[in-house]
Amino acid sequence: MQRHRFAAMLREIVPPAAVLTAEEELRPYECDGLSAYRRLPWMAVLPDSVEQIGRILRLCHEHGVPVVARGAGTGLSGGALPLAEGVLLSLAKFNRILEIDPVNRTATVGPGVRNLAISEAVAPLGLYYAPDPSSQLACSIGGNVAENAGGVHCLKYGLTVHNVTGIKFMTMDGELITLGGKTLDIPGYDLLALLTGSEGMLGVIVEITVKLLPKPERAQVVLASFDDIEKAGDAVAAIIANGFVPAGLEMMDKLAIRAAEEYAKAGYPIEAAAILLCELDGTNEEVSEGIAQVRALLLKQGASEVRTAGNEAERLRMWAGRKAAFPAVGRLSPDYYCMDGTIPRKHLGKVLAKIGALSKEYGLAVANVFHAGDGNLHPLILYNANNPGELEKTEELGGKILEFCIQVGGTVTGEHGVGVEKINQMCLQFGTNELTQFHALKAAFDPRGLLNPGKAVPTLSRCAEFGRLHVHGGKLVHPELERF
Repeated sequence: MQRHRFAAMLREIVPPAAVLTAEEELRPYECDGLSAYRRLPWMAVLPDSVEQIGRILRLCHEHGVPVVARGAGTGLSGGALPLAEGVLLSLAKFNRILEIDPVNRTATVGPGVRNLAISEAVAPLGLYYAPDPSSQLACSIGGNVAENAGGVHCLKYGLTVHNVTGIKFMTMDGELITLGGKTLDIPGYDLLALLTGSEGMLGVIVEITVKLLPKPERAQVVLASFDDIEKAGDAVAAIIANGFVPAGLEMMDKLAIRAAEEYAKAGYPIEAAAILLCELDGTNEEVSEGIAQVRALLLKQGASEVRTAGNEAERLRMWAGRKAAFPAVGRLSPDYYCMDGTIPRKHLGKVLAKIGALSKEYGLAVANVFHAGDGNLHPLILYNANNPGELEKTEELGGKILEFCIQVGGTVTGEHGVGVEKINQMCLQFGTNELTQFHALKAAFDPRGLLNPGKAVPTLSRCAEFGRLHVHGGKLVHPELERF
């Protein structure tokens, strides 16, 4: 199919200006937040109605043209990386809050609504939306659903999958399907959870209903400094082991602390090897009691200093540094590569020590800032893409970190998704049977494989080329599993 002919067909569905084909128009869509991977799309289209999306998908399905759906483009795994011979479907115009239901405590929104906009809209009602990625000022709720995004407060209140009660999505052949609604559960298979985190490979999400929570009576944060990063990691495990479920439990190492302090002026102790931010929320009484116990526990675990936010302004200032950590670290180096592995909390100290050793081995600085409470690591590898071979070395280091996460019983992603970034490590985490089942699920929703192809789930042949599978008894198997 010639590009100009297909673009003309799309312009019969949407206004002509909503179909982009010129290079200067397409350049903003060449990558998502993982800017190390770039590719100009064949063309981009910006519909503004569900009916238009259905017609676009049916046209692409009829002509065998693949489609990549894109939200705000803040993803960090290359999930929205376009195709050189495919349509980039932007959902940016679906940015309206459709309904707020304070009785059922739900909000129904378009996929292009910003994460933070939901909480801002319902704040006068004393409600908020709990998942709060660091990019919440810009990231869209549709992208949050596609990647199952997390955030600072997801230890207590859950990931996106725990806070979405309904979605509407379009299949590749243009059929509109509704899953869930305003109720907490629905009968039958849990397809709602299946679509959440499916990275745009099963359908195009056009509407989302999210759960709203009442604002807690009080929230208070404690900042603890440590002179040893492994002590800080062990303190995280101790907090959870002693029965606390903080609203937020975050950790930063020295490199991240200094960058954040210079950027956000949050009052962080720049000589500390690591800091923990632990927030408790609830009633005044339970927060007062909990904060006193957590302070004592942190000192027992070796904290050199423990500070408690005395008021709301101080609490927000403490969190401002953590929320700004990614852009702050970006000022230290021409480029950085943000990883996203998740591990059991008890292994935090061990894994952080391993990351430090790998950093020295590869000669690349690594800043660590992450959701310590649920073991969701975000090592930021600093590099310079202008230096020949340095990106490849960075990718290799990142792969080693993810493989160590798997080795200690973790996973290659906690909230950023697999996209194109971690597809090789998926070969290590999953065996032949699991990968085969993933492909079967994909085929059930998208038989022709036209939705976001080449992302998230590797083919068995790719895994064989990666060296993680080989033939044994006529089947592809993991070398580590051959003895079974």
